[in-house]
Parts: sequence; structure tokens; C-alpha cells
Amino acid sequence: MKKLLSDEIDKIIHQLWNISDYLYEHPELGDQEHQSMQKLVDFLKEHQFKIETNIVGRATAFKAEFNSGKPGPKIAYLAEYDALPGVGHGCGHNLIGTMSTGAAVALSKLIQKTGGSVVVLGTPAEETNGAKVPMSEQGIFDDIDVAMIVHPGGTSHESGESLAMDAIQFSYFGKASHAAASPEQGINALDSVIQLFNGINALRQHVTSDVRIHGVISEGGQAANVVPAKATAQFYVRAKSRDYLNEVVEKVKHIAEGAASMTGASLEITNYELSYDNMITNHALSDAFTRNLKETSEQHVFPPKESYGSIDMGNVSQVVPAIHPYIGMNAPELVPHTIEFANTTVTEEGHQALCDGALSLAQTGYDVLTDTQLFKAIQNEFKRSK
Repeated sequence: MKKLLSDEIDKIIHQLWNISDYLYEHPELGDQEHQSMQKLVDFLKEHQFKIETNIVGRATAFKAEFNSGKPGPKIAYLAEYDALPGVGHGCGHNLIGTMSTGAAVALSKLIQKTGGSVVVLGTPAEETNGAKVPMSEQGIFDDIDVAMIVHPGGTSHESGESLAMDAIQFSYFGKASHAAASPEQGINALDSVIQLFNGINALRQHVTSDVRIHGVISEGGQAANVVPAKATAQFYVRAKSRDYLNEVVEKVKHIAEGAASMTGASLEITNYELSYDNMITNHALSDAFTRNLKETSEQHVFPPKESYGSIDMGNVSQVVPAIHPYIGMNAPELVPHTIEFANTTVTEEGHQALCDGALSLAQTGYDVLTDTQLFKAIQNEFKRSK
């Protein structure tokens, strides 16, 4: 039966390459991916998927489902399609969205025999304000049994971990004054931001080695002879687990409050992007995918990457068994978030990765639908992880 999946991928592979290349040539930023979403949705409509758009209040988010009408697990493939400013698809989301869509279409051709259903979830803005977060919070995954996504890279890797992350903005409000003639009448908001950075730098010695805290001054005044009345810093704070991240964030907030007290400024703390939870790979599901990828691809599959980044797939993994492996484009030196990475997605190696990724996803979905022991192992592991 898996040979039939390969045949189905072969039937649509040129269309998949064309869709991916179109997304590469027409990159759209997060929550602006109207053309990209439409390309994927139109292709799914052609294959009789039932479509819902504008889900979770996001104009470029969608849900597409093909239901066999028979009992069985519900398999979800997650599609990303947002690009990076100035870089385009330097993270390969043109491949991600197309791989997931192709896998779903191929699996839908066998689902009348297996039972169950297959879903594609279009998840905008992974790079900034990931839609998987509200999807996880608003029940989109409540009836999903497994969720899968594959990310392109220079080399192939098993699904691993990611860091939980909060994006925090600290805005200080002081009092403007002439910096030379009457500095005593001013309250320097920028001094608060500087003390915030100093305090965070002192904290680094007293947190675990997985913690990452990095920030910028997004607003620091407009003229050197005016005491800055407002200054703003934005930080990403990351850690291996959500629980420990919450502890670190509280310490950072105390530092921020102390910095305000030192200068007399007032402080406002907000989140400027959605928070991401740490990724929990379901190893039973991951092992099934890795087996399929090794049979499909000529690329060596390495152990999980040691990741210090953050992904909104982490939030998904908290509510449903999930994986986020990497598929290689035969370019070990390739650096993500670069123009070179984007350009590689439309080469022969990028097209091969798309083909191999879509087929491996489809085969893993088929395994979940037909292997009751595997499905039970996935469910039991997820219950233990919670």
C-alpha cells in the first residue's frame, strides 16, 4: 500500500514544485500570506478537501479536511508559508507548506480503505506571531490525534526539542528636560533601560546554561540634548521548559522594576509577540517518521539538533502528539534565514527534499491509520509526557 502513496506523490509532484517555486517568487510576511494561502487552498479544493478559512481570527489561517466517513485516527499536517523581510523564504516555509499539502493529498487517496481523516492546518506567521499558539489555545487540536510538520535544512535530523520563549517589552516613562541647562528637572528613561541591560547581564551567571536572554533598545530618545522621556527595550527570554522560563521571567521583571526605581521612571511591561512553549517530541511517532525517511531519502538522518531556538510547534506538542523533524537539501554548510537558503529551496536538491518530505509524511500518516500498536504507543507516550 505504501507503494501506492509513492505513486500518488509522483502524480502531483510537478504541481507541488510549481506551488513551492511560486511561494519562493512571491514571498509574503506573516499574516499577509494571502496569495500563498490561496495557492495551497486551491490545490486542496481540487482534491475534494473541505475548506475553512479565517480560523482563530487570522485571515490567512485555514483548515482543510478530507474525511473518509469511517472510524479512525485524524492525522494533521501543518503548513507554514510566511517569509522573512529582506530575505524571502530563507527558512524554507515554501517547502514546508507544500510538503504538508502534498502529503495530505496523497494520503487522502488511500483513506477510504484505511478509515479516519486527514487535515491540513494553514498556520501563518511562524516567524513572528505564530498562529499555532491561538490554535492550541482555542481547541483546533481537540479532535486531532497526531500533528506533523517537516522543516527543511542543510541536513536531515530527527525531531528534537526547542526552547520555550516569551517576547517581553519594557517601556520606561520619565520626564523631558534640557540635558545641559536643566538636567536636574528631568527623569531619564534611557538610564532605566541601560540599568535593565546591566541587571540582566548580572543575572546570566545565576541561571541554567540553557537560558537565553537577548534584547534591543527599540526607542532611546531623539536628541542628545534632551533628557529622554521615553525609552523601550524588547527582549526574548528562553529556557528549556515553560516552568523554568516562568521563573526566569519573574526575575527579569524584578530587575526591570528595580531599574525604574533607580531613576524614578515609571514602567510598563507587555508582551509584544505571542509566547512559545517548549517542543515535546513524541518519540514513537518520530521513530515511525525516521524509518520512512530513511527508506525514502538518500540523505543521512542525524540525531536531533541541539536547538536554542523557539517554535510555535512547541505549543502544539503540549496538546497533541507531535513531531518537527528536519529534511536535508544536501548542503551541510547552509545557514537558515539567509538568501542562500531561500535560493536552495528551488534547486534540484530543494525539489528532492520536497518530494521525500511529502512522501515520508504521507507514509507516517498511513502507519498511524493502520498500525493499532503504533497508535496506542503514541497515545500512551503522550499521556506520560503530560
